This record gives sequence, structure tokens and C-alpha cells, in this order.
Amino acid sequence: MSQSLYEKIGGEAAVNAAVDLFYRKVLADDRISGFFSDVDMDKQAAKQKAFLTMVMGGPNNYTGEDMRKGHAHLVERGLNDSHFDAVMEHLGATLQELGVPDDLIGEAAAIAESTRNDVLGK
Repeated sequence: MSQSLYEKIGGEAAVNAAVDLFYRKVLADDRISGFFSDVDMDKQAAKQKAFLTMVMGGPNNYTGEDMRKGHAHLVERGLNDSHFDAVMEHLGATLQELGVPDDLIGEAAAIAESTRNDVLGK
């Protein structure tokens, strides 16, 4: 049986490290940090870890809203493709920094990209 992307990148420890580093990058980026100004970042990080685990083929413990519903309030505040692109940039940089091989970064980026229309309410 072939390994899931979750297993290939190193499972829970890798996802936890990636999410923590990712949000440090996001919160330091003036283009997108404002969308997180009123967010409980511990809860947000926990949701993101569960979501990434699920979409990369790990255990499904995600209980958050669907992407469209969960981001609708941000779309009302102006969330658009440029913001999504910034998030994608930080995801790629995070995985590179953690030493994830390029082909696996490509797989993770494709999964993230597949959520664009729902996140942006298109």
C-alpha cells in the first residue's frame, strides 16, 4: 500500500511544525495578517492541523466548517486571489524550510490550490 502524503512528510510532528511555522510567516505578512487580527490563533492552528492531516490522507479529526462557509466573512472583508497567493507562497516556503522534497511540496500545493474557489466564494 502506498504511503499517504501525510505519512511521507512525517506525520503529526511534521504537520504540527509546519502549521506553527506557517502561521508565524502569515502573521508577519502585512498583506494578510489583518485577516487574523480577531482570531484565536491557538484554536486556528489546531483547526489547520486537523484539516491538513485530513486532506493529506492522515486521520480525519477535522470538525471545522467547510471552506466556503468558514471563509465567507473574510470574503466580505475583501479576501481575494492576491491573499490566497500570499498564503500559498508561505505554505511553499514553510515546507521548503522544513526540508520537504519538492515533489511532495507540489502535492501539498495542489491540494491547497484545489480549495481556492471555495475559500474565495467563487
